[in-house]
Amino acid sequence: MKAPRYNQSGEPTKESVLPQELFGQAAKPELIHQVVVAQQANRRRVIASTKDRAEVSGGGRKPWRQKGTGRARHGSIRSPLWVGGGVTFGPNNQRNYKQKINRAMARKALLGVLNAKAQDSQVILIDDLKIEQPKTKLVATVVSKLPLNGRALMVVGSGEKDVRKAGRNLAGLNIITADQLTALQAISYRFLVLSQSGLTELKTKFSST
Repeated sequence: MKAPRYNQSGEPTKESVLPQELFGQAAKPELIHQVVVAQQANRRRVIASTKDRAEVSGGGRKPWRQKGTGRARHGSIRSPLWVGGGVTFGPNNQRNYKQKINRAMARKALLGVLNAKAQDSQVILIDDLKIEQPKTKLVATVVSKLPLNGRALMVVGSGEKDVRKAGRNLAGLNIITADQLTALQAISYRFLVLSQSGLTELKTKFSST
């Protein structure tokens, strides 16, 4: 499979052959779904939290005597039946959403997503962006010339720190390094833009696993 390549100025040069070790593995939808759901769960933050009747403050004494008042019997104003009382079976911050996925599964899922994007012509190669200062305008000028009609994920090398700083304010574009790429991130964006150094680091990463 091939992908279009663009130079530093965002101008097309020639198509390049995509490395077989990254884009040659057929996608398995069931595996990709399992890994993506697990990665989403592992990123989930436990926010909702309620208190049961034992955790709500107050209610240490019986509100009124058991008999003779004509009212229903109650033992605490912190009962779930009372306003301001505890919550029955409510969410709490002790819940764990983590799902375990092994390295081989995550690797095969990512390679499957890369293969699917290459087949759908959603992979774009670009020469390393060498900018003197981390200014958003410099990256925006190059990105505006790329054939992107949707959200894009740009994968750069670990040495392209200025590019990451310059492009983090661009709408519809997320810039990460090769070691941060996962199946969830790759599938969350329509286009995948790979710099030369980012592609090299990806090849090194998967050749060592």
